[in-house]
Amino acid sequence: MLLGVGVDIVSVARVARLWERYGGRFLRFFADEEITYAQRKARGAEALAGAWAAKEALGKALGTGLLGFSPREVALVRKENGAPELRLSGRAAECLRKKKARAWVSLSHDAGLATAVVILERI
Repeated sequence: MLLGVGVDIVSVARVARLWERYGGRFLRFFADEEITYAQRKARGAEALAGAWAAKEALGKALGTGLLGFSPREVALVRKENGAPELRLSGRAAECLRKKKARAWVSLSHDAGLATAVVILERI
């Protein structure tokens, strides 16, 4: 059963500017796994933009926005096959447990934009 859907789109150039301007202060919004992944990639800002879009999309799907949890409590990680997956902790994980749901995420990058869709499914 479908419980929620969230969609978000983020400008990669904007993320690149914020990362360049604020460095570590900007990265504090990302989980360690996301930072490591972005630093290994030639297009690291694209990876961070996708991660941010996924956080926002999850907040929309849960109905809490980013006020319901810390952005660092949501980590966009990759499965062995490269597929994206959300790893939640803290209040973000508790929100999902209360809804008795599982979160599915899909990402797309094109024309300097990163888009994420999160679907909540009852478990």
